[in-house]
Amino acid sequence: MSHIDLNQPPPNHTFSISVDREETEGERRVRLFKDVALFVVALGFVMLIVWLCYSTLVSNAATPEEKKWAMPVLSAATGGIIGYLVRK
Repeated sequence: MSHIDLNQPPPNHTFSISVDREETEGERRVRLFKDVALFVVALGFVMLIVWLCYSTLVSNAATPEEKKWAMPVLSAATGGIIGYLVRK
């Protein structure tokens, strides 16, 4: 077993030390709850936007200008969801 003198590291070598704190069970539960709640809220907003855009596109009362902004928003939401699922 070789020993390394930390006061004089070998040439072309560096060292680093880190101290990491362990996550407690309570902290883990809070973090997971926060992550799930944020995901559900974000998913709800995306679904609301998609529903509004789709209902605008199929509505007979919607003007052509309203349909023009609804199509790219719907395309962007669809692309975002597909990108999230594929993760590339």
